[in-house]
Amino acid sequence: MSRQLKPLNEKTEKGIISICKDIAGSCQITATCVVGDYALGLTGAKSVLEVFLVIRNFQPRLMSYVKALDGRNIIVFAVDEWVFERDVDRGFLGEALAQRIILPYLVLTNEDYLHLQEVKLKKRLILELLENVVLNFPELSYNLHIEPKYFMYETMMSRARLFPPMIYSVSNFMQKDVKKRNIESVMHGYLEALKELEEKNTVTFSNGYAKISKKFVESVESKKVRFVNIFKTAQKTLFNSLLGTFSKTLGFLSQNKEMLFKFQREIGGNSRLIHQLEDPLKCLHIPTAHGLVPLSEEMNIEAFARKVLSKGEKAKIKIEKIGGVLNDVYLVSAFVNNDERKVVVKRFKDWSSFKWFPLNLWALGTRVFAVLGRSRLERECAINQQLYSLDFDVPEILYVSHKERLVFMEYVEGEKLDELIKGVLKSKTEDGVEDSLNVISKVGETFARVHASSIALGDTKPENIMVRKKSGEICLLDLEQASRNGDKVWDIAEFLYYMGHYIPPLIGTRPAELITKTFIAGYLGAGGDVKLVKKAGNPKYTKVFSIFTLPHLVLAISNICKEADKLKN
Repeated sequence: MSRQLKPLNEKTEKGIISICKDIAGSCQITATCVVGDYALGLTGAKSVLEVFLVIRNFQPRLMSYVKALDGRNIIVFAVDEWVFERDVDRGFLGEALAQRIILPYLVLTNEDYLHLQEVKLKKRLILELLENVVLNFPELSYNLHIEPKYFMYETMMSRARLFPPMIYSVSNFMQKDVKKRNIESVMHGYLEALKELEEKNTVTFSNGYAKISKKFVESVESKKVRFVNIFKTAQKTLFNSLLGTFSKTLGFLSQNKEMLFKFQREIGGNSRLIHQLEDPLKCLHIPTAHGLVPLSEEMNIEAFARKVLSKGEKAKIKIEKIGGVLNDVYLVSAFVNNDERKVVVKRFKDWSSFKWFPLNLWALGTRVFAVLGRSRLERECAINQQLYSLDFDVPEILYVSHKERLVFMEYVEGEKLDELIKGVLKSKTEDGVEDSLNVISKVGETFARVHASSIALGDTKPENIMVRKKSGEICLLDLEQASRNGDKVWDIAEFLYYMGHYIPPLIGTRPAELITKTFIAGYLGAGGDVKLVKKAGNPKYTKVFSIFTLPHLVLAISNICKEADKLKN
């Protein structure tokens, strides 16, 4: 790192080393480096030089000194080697000390030691940030494409938010004339750390993007609560320890009116300076049919229609609301040269108390629904991509505006399964609905294949399944409640019992029994687990749907599920 920075003149360097030897006394100096403004490229003759000094067996453990050298003020931060290494290894002092080697530094003695500690620190920071990504984006994390710069920006941004004086360093880091060099200098350590993590299968690389391994995601999810508690504690530690470390520096600044005024002015611009940094979310990308889209994307519906649908051509744009109680759903049409192009857009709203409470109360003890708009959007995108990669038919995701909570999807032409089922219910003979029953059997087969992939669809009402117009393929819609390793029994139960509510009171149970047997036969024929089907007949599930499906129909469907062994070929 030191090769990229402007070296000190020989006289100044010798003077600093002499001061450090006086401070160390009989103790051995482990490493010395210049940090702060000079290391960031602000090399003016009057600028204060900040020196970081690591000493073995330093008894005060941690001390700062203000010295003068050839008319220039020197601040020396002296720290015991053991304390410094504990701060690097585990955030012993919330990285109040270790943060010195997060930003650029100019080595005076023992470059190998400082480089080793820098990579070790950045490796730990990357792991913590990856854990945080998994916790914040549990579904998307499996398929996020991460620019390596994300780790640098997020580290600096989080520390600037926690401790305002850090904003001063961040501001200097981002100055135009030194920004490129500073980024290259800092990223060297992050890239080396990422390479080590790649060797341990924590991340993989694809076209310059880091992707979190499935094994790592699952390990984080298994210790979710514990990590959240540790993270909160670390934030408090960071804040308190930083205050302690900077106390003498601030005391020195108070004696230098010109510097204090500059410092206060920079800190006073807190919000403005923070926003000089790249938004870290720009470095986290979701794959779509139109390429990778950053999580910072804020494109609205009309902007998408003009940019993507009309492809820059003059077009008449029509936006029509086509449904949605818990979400807003729009059909967007662009008319270009007598050619109509359509997409479906879903806006994921947070389910406010009067909307989502009855929903979760309805399924109390059986099913918990994702209610936050962002969470549902992430599930829609993540599970859609997962199913698509496994060759299931799902609407193609064209674009995502994460901040606007919008997902732009392929418009699927065809017949929704609820309409097909209603046709079966109206028929008086089985011969007239043979094709429809074949479709229902195919739906059962599709569910079995999805479940074999360790995915639960979450919301399997027949209206969320489309039979494509041309190919007849089963297309799975509305995946916002889907999840990996979710409740597969719920998928079976919701499909069958919800189907029952289409049946008028006086028709009897025969149509429901026919559809149930057909679906289950398809499910088991494709390798579905008979135990899951039998569990769908339990009161845990029947009670949920007894609110809107007639009791005799619920009982008939339940009995068939419990005796699913008889339907197994």
